[in-house]
Amino acid sequence: MVSPVIPPAFTISLVIPALNEEESIGSVLDAIHRQPLQGILQEILVVDNGSSDRTSSLARQHGACVLSETQRGYGWACAAGARQAQGEILVFMDADGADDPRQILDLVEPFLQPNGADMVLGSRLRGRRDKKSMPFQQFFGNWLAALCFRRLYGLTISDLAPFRAVRRTRLLELDMQEMTYGWPTEMIAKAARAQWKIIEIPVNYHPRRSGRSKISGTLRGTLLAAWFILTTILRYHAPASSR
Repeated sequence: MVSPVIPPAFTISLVIPALNEEESIGSVLDAIHRQPLQGILQEILVVDNGSSDRTSSLARQHGACVLSETQRGYGWACAAGARQAQGEILVFMDADGADDPRQILDLVEPFLQPNGADMVLGSRLRGRRDKKSMPFQQFFGNWLAALCFRRLYGLTISDLAPFRAVRRTRLLELDMQEMTYGWPTEMIAKAARAQWKIIEIPVNYHPRRSGRSKISGTLRGTLLAAWFILTTILRYHAPASSR
């Protein structure tokens, strides 16, 4: 892809929530630094969500600003990064190496168009997934959640996309409340209700570089995530008077 021409004032902040990712965080950050982001990358914020390993120290060594969020939960970590970020656009990506940093500019490009996007979602289900990158329960859960969004919200998406970009000021307007598994789902639901311009693009997805997922890697995590995701979709679809 030809890199888009980006206005000088246009800046992005990368927000990377991390919990015990010492085996992958260094290589993830090195891959980001190899991308043609000079002049637009305001900062890389790694939000350590209570790691007991060397995640924080390695992130600093590899050029990131490290924030600490001791309240456990994916949403808490993402929200901490969003509050501290300075860039006009926030790009959220995982610390396990599954997301492809080469596609950061792909996520950013729709914001530059006339009447540009408010949020861009990277769809793993539409993109190229490496073998064993996405267990069946993860694939099915995301497919089902996306189906609910299509049927209940009229939002044509295929995936709940942890690799996403959003205008910072618009995100802060949403008053996010689901601070664990439901945070990414709440963002989409509230954005859809507010009639944001939401665009989905295909992205590549790779197996995590080490360890196992805190969500799809365990039965408990899978069931909890499914519960929070589906109940969040239903909760924000209901009229305000019934919530």
